Amino acid sequence: MSGSLIIRDENVGNPVASGVAKHVTIPVTGMTCAACQSFLQRELANQAGVKDATVNLMLHNATVTFDPGATSISALVEAIRGTGYGADLPLEHQSVLDEQEEHDETQLREYRQLRQKAVVSLIAGGAAMLLSMPLMTINSGAGMERMKDPLMNWTMRVVDPLLRSALPWMYDLSADAIRWFLFVLATFILSSAGRRFYIKAWAALRHKTADMNTLVALGTGAAYLYSAASTIAPGFFVARGVAPDVYFEAAILIIGLVLAGNTLESRAKGQTASALRKLVQLQPKTATVLRDGIESNVPLESIQNGDHVVLRPGERIPTDGEVISGRSSVDESMLTGESLPIEKTVRDKVIGGTLNQRGSLQYRATSLGADSMLSQIVRLLREAQGSRAPIQRIADRISSVFVPAVLGIAIVTFAAWRVLAPHAGVMQAFVAAVTVLVIACPCAMGLAVPTAVMVATGRGANYGILIKGGEALQRLEKIDTVVLDKTGTITAGRPEVTDFLLTSSDSNTAMSQRTNEDDVLRVTAALERASEHPLAEAVVKYAAERGLNLPQAHDFESFPGLGVVGVAGGETVLIGNAALMKKHGVTIEPLKATAERMSEEGKTPLWIAIDGALAAILAVADTIKPSSIEAIRKMHDEGLRVAMLTGDNEHTAQAIARQVNVDEVIAGVLPAGKVEAIRRLQTEHRVVAMVGDGVNDAPALAQADVGLTMASGADIAMDAGDVTLMRSDLNGVAAAVTLSRRTMRVMRQNLFWAFVYNVIGIPIAAGALYPAFGIMLSPVIASAAMALSSFSVVTNSLRLRRLQLD
Repeated sequence: MSGSLIIRDENVGNPVASGVAKHVTIPVTGMTCAACQSFLQRELANQAGVKDATVNLMLHNATVTFDPGATSISALVEAIRGTGYGADLPLEHQSVLDEQEEHDETQLREYRQLRQKAVVSLIAGGAAMLLSMPLMTINSGAGMERMKDPLMNWTMRVVDPLLRSALPWMYDLSADAIRWFLFVLATFILSSAGRRFYIKAWAALRHKTADMNTLVALGTGAAYLYSAASTIAPGFFVARGVAPDVYFEAAILIIGLVLAGNTLESRAKGQTASALRKLVQLQPKTATVLRDGIESNVPLESIQNGDHVVLRPGERIPTDGEVISGRSSVDESMLTGESLPIEKTVRDKVIGGTLNQRGSLQYRATSLGADSMLSQIVRLLREAQGSRAPIQRIADRISSVFVPAVLGIAIVTFAAWRVLAPHAGVMQAFVAAVTVLVIACPCAMGLAVPTAVMVATGRGANYGILIKGGEALQRLEKIDTVVLDKTGTITAGRPEVTDFLLTSSDSNTAMSQRTNEDDVLRVTAALERASEHPLAEAVVKYAAERGLNLPQAHDFESFPGLGVVGVAGGETVLIGNAALMKKHGVTIEPLKATAERMSEEGKTPLWIAIDGALAAILAVADTIKPSSIEAIRKMHDEGLRVAMLTGDNEHTAQAIARQVNVDEVIAGVLPAGKVEAIRRLQTEHRVVAMVGDGVNDAPALAQADVGLTMASGADIAMDAGDVTLMRSDLNGVAAAVTLSRRTMRVMRQNLFWAFVYNVIGIPIAAGALYPAFGIMLSPVIASAAMALSSFSVVTNSLRLRRLQLD
C-alpha cells in the first residue's frame, strides 16, 4: 500500500537490518507543476533500496516504500534536496491531526505570500504598461522593424489618445529616462517576486531536466534581456533599422499573471482539502476530567486511558470512550454521515470529535491519540488524497516529455518565422517564440487527476464513505454487480424474537391450565441462558425486555443441530427444532402450519415443550434493516445487479430476498465458500463489488474487484476493504458508485481540457492563424491564459463538493 504513513523509527538517520519494507511520507517544498512531480518521482524511484515512490503535487509530499537495510529516511531527504527541492525529516511523535494542522498553516502562509507578490507585480506591470505607451510613439521612426503585438496595437489605437489627454506630462519625458526607470522596475520585480522561477529553473537545468519554471524563466528572461540591451545600447538597434523598443512591461506582467494564477490555484487547492481541515477542527483542545472526585480542565494530550471525562450539553467529545453514567443524544454526522442524533447511555461507545447535544454524560476514555477513530479517519483520508488513480499515468507520460517538446516548438517557431516570413522581421519571430514558451502549461495536466481525487474523497468522507484512494475510486466506476452479505449488512446482524405463540388449551389437556405466556417464557429463557447459541441470546433478551425474573436451570444438555434440554422451575423443558421434538415423542401438529408460515417469512421457528407436551412456538429472525430496501432500489437505479450471499438454506434466503428485492440469491454458502462464489461471478465477466462486515468476510472482500466494509462501533476496519462505509446501512453503496462515476467524468474532463488547451493554444501562439486572419497572441495574453488554465481545472474538480449523494 502506498499511503501517507509517517513511520516512527528511532534510527531515523541510519539504515537498519533488512526486513519488511517500510513506508515514510516526507514533506516536500518547491514543486510547482506535473513536470516537477514526475521528475522527483523518477529520482526517488532510482534510489538504492527504494521499492516504490509516489509524489503528490497537491499535498506537497513524497511517499516512499523502502528497504531499511539499504537506505534510511535521512538519505531519502538528502536525495530530494539534491534535486533542488526542499525536504524535511518527518517529526517524531507528531500525531496525524497535528501534521494536518501544520500542513494547513503552511498552505495558508504560501497563499498569502503568493497573493502579496502577485498584487505588487500586477500593479508594477500596469504602471510599466502605461509608461511604455510614450515609447511606442517616440521610437516610431520610419523603416524601423517593430514587434506586431496585437495587444500593444490595440492600446496604441484606443488607449494612447486617452492617455495623451489625461497625462500629457508623461509624453514629455525622454525615452532614455522611461527606459531606465522601466529597467530598474523590471529588475526589482523579476529579482524579488519572480526570483522563485529563476532559482527553480536553474536547479532543473543542473539536473538536466525542465519544468514550468523553465518556460516562465525563458519567456520573461528573453523579454527582459532584449529590453535591457535596448536600454543600454539603443544605438545598436537603430543602426540596424530596428526600433529600440523595450518589453519590460511584458516581463513584469507575465510574472504577475503567473503568480496570480498560482494564487488562485493555491486558494482552490486549499478548498479541496476542506474536508480534512473540518475533521481536524472537530477535536477540542481541552477536556473536563474527574480525578479523585475533583473536576479539572486539562489539555487533550494529558488525558490517559481510563480517565473519567465529564461531558456537558453542547460540548464536543474530546476522546473515544465508553459511557459509564448519564443519557444524551450525540450528533455523529461529521464522522459517519448519520443525519439523526444517536442516543447514548451506559455501556454505549462515544467517538471523539462528535457533538454532545442535550444531555450530560460521564465516560471512560479508551482509544487515544493515533488509536482514536478521528485520527484513523484523518489518516485514511490523507492516504486516499495522496494516492494516484491509474488514469494519472496518461498525464504522467505527457508531462515527462512536455517541457522539452515545448522548448523544441519554440525554437522551430522562431526558425519558421525567419525562413517562411523573412519580411516580418526578427522581432516577429522573437515574440512568437516567447509566446509559445509562456502559454504552455504542464500544471493543468498535473492537477487534473489529484484535485478530483482530493475533492471526491473529501466529499465521500462527509457522507460517511471512506475511499482508500484513487485506484479504488476508479475501479468503483466499472462495477456492475454488487454482492451483499446478508447478516449484518442487509439485516441488523442481531437475531430478535419476532413471534411467540402458545398452543391452544383446547388441543392439549396437559396445557389447559397454562395460559400465561410469561410462565412459559420464564422457564424457556432460564434454560436458554445456559446456552451460548445466538438464537438463545435473543430469547434471553426478549425475556429481559418483558421484565421477567428467571429461575435457575440445571441438568442442562445441548444437542448440536437439534436444541437443548434441561430443568427450570421444577419442569422439564425442551427447546429446539422439529427433529428434537420427534426424538422425545412430542407432537407438533397443532402448530405445524404456523411453523411453515414462519419459515416462509424467513424466520427460524423454535419449538418449546414442557413436561413432554408442546407448550409454544417461538420465532427468531435476523431482522432486515429499515434502510435496506431503499438502498437496494438506489443500486438498481445505478444500473447495478444485486446479489445476496448467505449461509441460510434456500427457502429462508428466498424469503429475505423477496422482501428486499435482490436480483440473485446465493444460499447455503459457508464462510470458506464466499471467495469461490465471488470468483464464479467474475468468471461470468462481471465486475464485482462485495459488501461485508470487514472481519469474517475479509477473504471475499479481497477477492472482489472492490471490497466495501460496513464499519461497526469504533472499529472502522480499514484493512478489510477498499471502501469503508461509516453508516450502519447500505445507502453508502449506491452513493459510493455515484461518487466514483461522477469523479471519473470530472477527471476525464480535466485531462481533455488541459490537453486541448495546449493543443490549441501553442499553435495559435506560434502564429498558425496569422497568415489567414492576422491574429497573433501577445505574451501578456498568453501568460493570462496559462494562469487561468490551472485554475479552471481545480475549479472544475471543486464542483464535486456540491454533489448530492442522498
